[in-house]
Amino acid sequence: RARVHHATYPALAEPQGPRWRPGPAPLRTPAGAAAAVRADAALAARVDFHCRLAWLTDRQLGEAAEAAREAGMAVGLVHDLAVGVHPEGSDVWARQGDFAAGMSVGAPPDAFNSRGQDWGLPPWRPDALAAAGYAPYRGLLRELLRHAGALRLDHVMGLFRLWWVPEGREPTEGTYVRYDAEAMLAVLVLEAHRAGALVVGEDLGTVEPGVREALAARGVFGTSVLWFERDWDGGGAPLPPEAWRADCVATATTHDLPPTAARLSGDHVVLRHRLGLLAGDLARERAADAAETAEWRGILQRLGLLPEGPGDEEAEIRALHRFLARTPARMVGVWLPDLVGDRRPQNLPGTWDEYPNWRLPVAGPDGQPLTLERIAASPRAHALLRTAAEGVGARTAPPGARAV
Repeated sequence: RARVHHATYPALAEPQGPRWRPGPAPLRTPAGAAAAVRADAALAARVDFHCRLAWLTDRQLGEAAEAAREAGMAVGLVHDLAVGVHPEGSDVWARQGDFAAGMSVGAPPDAFNSRGQDWGLPPWRPDALAAAGYAPYRGLLRELLRHAGALRLDHVMGLFRLWWVPEGREPTEGTYVRYDAEAMLAVLVLEAHRAGALVVGEDLGTVEPGVREALAARGVFGTSVLWFERDWDGGGAPLPPEAWRADCVATATTHDLPPTAARLSGDHVVLRHRLGLLAGDLARERAADAAETAEWRGILQRLGLLPEGPGDEEAEIRALHRFLARTPARMVGVWLPDLVGDRRPQNLPGTWDEYPNWRLPVAGPDGQPLTLERIAASPRAHALLRTAAEGVGARTAPPGARAV
């Protein structure tokens, strides 16, 4: 039924537009739309068309997963579960009672964004999930895991609590709403076990005490990003590689952070200043950023990971991945833009229409978009992947360690 709802929604949106709330009253609910489809042969044909598109997508995804396994990928495809869905999308239209109307998911002010964040995504209603026996969440996980070797959960802290922002209010005026984490985690690990898949949680940002421990106790890996792994209780110096946790994916960056080339050059500070996202003075922010990158260059040289010396951007990025490979992390991730020196973040938290989030094709250092063929043939990409693979292969790591 969920697939039929998903196919019905775009069929309705073709003539009336993607916003269903101001549309004709009979089409604002799945029941009303089903009656309209039964009475309109042309509309029914469009629903069939979109059902076929969904079937083709699922089939192609299965073929991609099979090709990954045949190519020797130990994990296979890693799927992603976003923290929410579009407020005018088919999910909310089909399950209107399961989402909190007039609310949006976001984040409170933190060191990364002093204004807080509003992501424009309606949250699950915890009471509705409980009343349904968590069937909507269970069904979502089951479909995502059909062809997955691993599943990454965006903002995994949302299994415990989410920052709700009332419509029309600032993110600073939001509040935390709690979920039944025991139930949410039980459904998650059960479905992952049935699928034989790993689970990785993005546990970055504001994480309340006990969350990481609860996830680790259930076999859910965390996410450790190089720039954030510091001894916060002992002066704030970067953690040595052997002090990192093992049950995680270790990366140099993520989709919500600057590519490594931008981090090393300081371009990310200039971009955030241009968009009004800096809390402090530009000169002070640039000086602090330069001091941090200089600290890391010194660490890489002391560990013998940067034999080329500072000043070579490609060499420095490879050195940072050598550092990641020295940690006990069970998986080491390489960010696609880092392979080719792209400087633009794919997503800039705290922006809405100020920045082209999720609309940027992967590009080289000159900003020119690259085709898949050019990425695959890039000497820079091959050198970085070879560095990561050799580093993971040479280390003494926990059983099952992988490069992904």
